[in-house]
Amino acid sequence: MHTKNIHRNGYELTKLTLQVPELKKYLISTPANTLSIDFSNPTAVYLLNKALLMSNYALNDWNLPGGYLCPAVPSRADYIHHLADLISIRQKSNITGLDIGTGANAIYALLGVAIYDWNMIGVDIQRDALAYAEGNVQLNPALSKHIELRLQSNPGNILCGILSAEEYVDFTLCNPPFYSSQKEADAATRLKNENLSIAISDSRNFSGQTKELYCNGGEALFVKRMIKESVLMKDQVGVFSSLISKARHLPKLEKQLKKLPVSYRIIPMSQGNKKSRILAWTFKTGLL
Repeated sequence: MHTKNIHRNGYELTKLTLQVPELKKYLISTPANTLSIDFSNPTAVYLLNKALLMSNYALNDWNLPGGYLCPAVPSRADYIHHLADLISIRQKSNITGLDIGTGANAIYALLGVAIYDWNMIGVDIQRDALAYAEGNVQLNPALSKHIELRLQSNPGNILCGILSAEEYVDFTLCNPPFYSSQKEADAATRLKNENLSIAISDSRNFSGQTKELYCNGGEALFVKRMIKESVLMKDQVGVFSSLISKARHLPKLEKQLKKLPVSYRIIPMSQGNKKSRILAWTFKTGLL
């Protein structure tokens, strides 16, 4: 994890249960006689991340409706810290970030404000998700004055149509849909459940709505569309970025970026056994 990530040395579950007492009933003892939680249980995963947010980032509360994607707070914080490194060269105050696909959890917007006091714009194509996100923002008045949520009214667009002609953001971030179809999502779920020894093969411990989990062409096509649209937004965005969960997608995305007058970087990230990376690019000189 990033050296500034407060979760890099783990967390004390006993202390977290003081913050969210409901978490206590999901604690289990591992074969090594250490405390853990039942990571196969979506409620346990949700309560753990809620406790992390309230204990470490001073959130008053954070709610997630059933069925929506529950973000892993440590890995989301890692992305935020890496973005801070990318934009630090500007030595600019009053930073504004744009979260593409903020979801019901609004996690990146909340963490961006809580950790670095940024201004954040969260965007989604789902009205229901934005309504829940707004609820989470309003639960935390100290952060809410720095967060604005917007509807992407054209589902055919990713970046275009969000900012007014006069607006400028220092960076974008995005956790794109992982899969290209329901079939691919289900297959990945079965494999993950086998690794976790979960008996119910279609149970996702992290949940997730359809639009959060998959889209036509999956992650690779989604980011490819982002790159194409970034050409149209180059004067209004400092650094474009997206998570890339599958390394095999990078060569095609790099090939597309090399056709443009951009600088780009690939930043590896690792949380336990999970490996991912950030793809960041800019049309501006000296930012990457």
